[in-house]
Amino acid sequence: MHPYRRPLLLLLGMLALSACATRPPASEPEALAEYEQTNDPLEPFNRTMYTVHNGIDTVLLRPAAEVYRFVLPQPVRTGVGNVLANLRSPVILLNDGLQGETQRFGTTLGRFLLNTTLGVGGIFDVAKNFGLPGHTEDFGQTLAVWGLGEGPFLFIPVLGPSNPRDLTGFGLDIVSNPVTWVVANGDNTIENIGYGITGLTVLDTRERLIETIDSVKETSLDPYATFRSAYRQRRQSEIRNSGANPSSGNAWGTGLGTAGNPPGRN
Repeated sequence: MHPYRRPLLLLLGMLALSACATRPPASEPEALAEYEQTNDPLEPFNRTMYTVHNGIDTVLLRPAAEVYRFVLPQPVRTGVGNVLANLRSPVILLNDGLQGETQRFGTTLGRFLLNTTLGVGGIFDVAKNFGLPGHTEDFGQTLAVWGLGEGPFLFIPVLGPSNPRDLTGFGLDIVSNPVTWVVANGDNTIENIGYGITGLTVLDTRERLIETIDSVKETSLDPYATFRSAYRQRRQSEIRNSGANPSSGNAWGTGLGTAGNPPGRN
């Protein structure tokens, strides 16, 4: 072992332990119930990561989203969001199938075929006019349906709220997306297009959430706790396929980043 590796591992272990919230004793049932309900044993560390993310968002993400909104009119932004959502259809289709959701599988397939052809590559969401509303599926949801627990809450800078299951699903989403392989095996031009898709996904998602995130920061006494709660509730709703059919991505508990779902504007 490298002479510096053992001390480094010990230091990292000490930092991890110091970042853990203290579990209340059984003699404090209310505090213990709240601790288990929030599922955030790494809360001190996560709050630090939230602070880092908030700084990145304040300095870079939100200003870039405002420029994106200013430069591109709403109809163009709608088209961009629709194309991004259409590009993700193969991942949604795969997860529909893995979850045994035959009706949703057919809906996703129909949407992809209609929007790719009649919708000019997905710029126009014509499928909804045929009674095929959009929805999201990802490997985080699939792993949940298969019985894998979410694990402790995590907050990842730039990606936002997550957990080990959704973070694993995020990686599987990237690997299973045909766009990933096209970009990986393409020339410099294709690679630049891949970077462009990623950048547009971040900008388009953050632009849609400007007012939502601003409102939470302005009105909530504890924005971190609000985002954590909203994220966990929304993910449970998505896993159950209940409520409306959202077509946005995941983060901040309201739609930016973690599961990597490009937004649609259905």
